[in-house]
Amino acid sequence: MKGIVLHGGAGTRLRPLTYSGPKQLIPVANKPVSQYALEDLRDCGVRNIAIILGETFPELVKEYYGDGSRFNVRITYIYQGKPLGIAHAVGLCKDFVGDSPFIVYLGDNILQYGIKAHLERFVSKDYDAMVLLKEVDDPTRFGVAKFDEEGRLVKLVEKPKEPPSRFALVGVYFLKPVIFDVIRDLKPSWRGELEITDALQMLIDRGFNVGYDLVRGWWFDTGKKDDILTVNAKILDERITECIKGILENSKVEGRVNIGEGTRIINSVVRGPSIIGEKCIIKDSYIGPYTSIGDNVSIIGSGVEYSVIMDNVSISGVDRLDECLVGRYSKIVRAEGNRRAVKLHISDYSEIIL
Repeated sequence: MKGIVLHGGAGTRLRPLTYSGPKQLIPVANKPVSQYALEDLRDCGVRNIAIILGETFPELVKEYYGDGSRFNVRITYIYQGKPLGIAHAVGLCKDFVGDSPFIVYLGDNILQYGIKAHLERFVSKDYDAMVLLKEVDDPTRFGVAKFDEEGRLVKLVEKPKEPPSRFALVGVYFLKPVIFDVIRDLKPSWRGELEITDALQMLIDRGFNVGYDLVRGWWFDTGKKDDILTVNAKILDERITECIKGILENSKVEGRVNIGEGTRIINSVVRGPSIIGEKCIIKDSYIGPYTSIGDNVSIIGSGVEYSVIMDNVSISGVDRLDECLVGRYSKIVRAEGNRRAVKLHISDYSEIIL
């Protein structure tokens, strides 16, 4: 079994952050979103993984993941370049896959319970392809499944105006190499892309055994700021354990808080669930629940809650930051004047004076 993590796409809904890096490297609980996909594959026993690179700073992806050895996997990089569709990206992996079954995992997707149980079903049922489905409130945003009266999957429709069901395609696909034969015959959709839904539909139409499995628990494709903040809170709530490696000076830590090495918490209050990276300075400040703070961050005389603060950020004199997604190397300082809560979504290397 091999794995493919898609790391392309422009990330337009997360601009301006994605002007300086791919959306899949935005951290959730101090870990890039795509790392959850890679670790999910690894924990299922998949150790040979291809990462498909797009146009948005592919060098940053290679710099972070390297050869994969520190994640106990072997990584192959394949360049897609322009976002020409999921099926196009999969088609580039024919030589990498060879004769093996494989899993395609969109790098901006996170599943609460992972994919191990779904992989076991794919293998036991000997499907030629299997999709994951999740009931959603607004299926018009996704590829949607249609079933016959006996509950068999008969059709997949991409972003339909009139959805045939409320079951959306989750961004994980279990496939056998037969998929490459139909991708070869695909025509671009109205979006100019080779759609994975069209490829799967062609498999169904040609009589191949295409199954599905329903996802339990939550699932997010982290394409927007609110998605990042929500899944950050979910993961902190469910997975963070108390671990304090930094130094506390006249400070109080309440709840499940993870503090990295070299970090100093001075005259401050930190409430969990939250995580603070390495070599940070938190002084005369309040860090509230559901906050993730990266490495080398300085927060002085400020309050932060329900936010994601990336590496090398400086915040000073701000009474309260709430629901904020703050890019790397940003600086937020308070000028003299009126003091009130603010909401921010700013890119890397930004400076804001309030």
